[in-house]
Amino acid sequence: MPRSIWKGTISFGMVALPVRLYLATESTSKVSFNLLCPEHKARIKNKRWCPEGDHEVAWSDAVRGYEYEKGTYVVLEDEELDALPLASSKSIDIAGFIKDEELPGPLYYQSAYYLEPEKSAQKPYALLKQTLEKTNRVAIAKFALRERERLVSLRALDGALLLNTLHWPDEIRNTEDLDLPEDLKVSPAELKMAENLVEMMAMEFEPDEFKDEYKQAVMKVVSAKIEGREDIVEAPEAAAETTVVDLMAALKASVERAKAGEKKGGREARGGREPIGAPRTGTSKSASSTKERATRRKAS
Repeated sequence: MPRSIWKGTISFGMVALPVRLYLATESTSKVSFNLLCPEHKARIKNKRWCPEGDHEVAWSDAVRGYEYEKGTYVVLEDEELDALPLASSKSIDIAGFIKDEELPGPLYYQSAYYLEPEKSAQKPYALLKQTLEKTNRVAIAKFALRERERLVSLRALDGALLLNTLHWPDEIRNTEDLDLPEDLKVSPAELKMAENLVEMMAMEFEPDEFKDEYKQAVMKVVSAKIEGREDIVEAPEAAAETTVVDLMAALKASVERAKAGEKKGGREARGGREPIGAPRTGTSKSASSTKERATRRKAS
């Protein structure tokens, strides 16, 4: 059983529901590396170093500072921070319930957690879960985790209550600074062709069909080195620099490849299709040569 990272209560109305919080994702499955000394193969340690005094600072001696100007800090003592009002430090305070479709988009989502009821709270936990399912609503709440107040959502999922931490509105960047096309004309034919391609590539999402190929390759190399083998995976050749050519020709070629994949029957056959506007290699960029290559693909 994983270790809970927080204990408290869900509070809504006059109901207090004791729960434990667990991570919903597994970080240990990620590939990670440690920095080592090349001579001794020992793990490198990071020291807390004061550049002004040229000395190491013990963790217990370090203080917290807020940078209000470049290189200028105001120090906040632990006692001052502990005295701040934080009513949500031991409870998930539900502010209200919204329709599922009213929840802001993917930009707002951060981490996912499962909530488990204490033994004494099985029934109110089931009541809240079933109510959220029946009403198709999501709870919006606040609570404090790791000395930070969080905005969160609660929903029913797979027999449990799922808590998602959300970004605060002032943390979301807008798109004004991006160089985005404005009123760029797309022909009806191009749009229709792109729509056809999207529909032909429509699929049901099956997470188990997607594998972390980089992780698998890394672990293959690690296993080979542990066993003293020399069959280390060689890096693939870098793809040649390419440029986008005739969009309509690229769309047609992509649709033809999608059709060929469907005839072969199977997602593996369809997986090799080029994306919309797929770039081509080579020096010739004429539409006729592009069409010729697309015809050869169809014939094959």
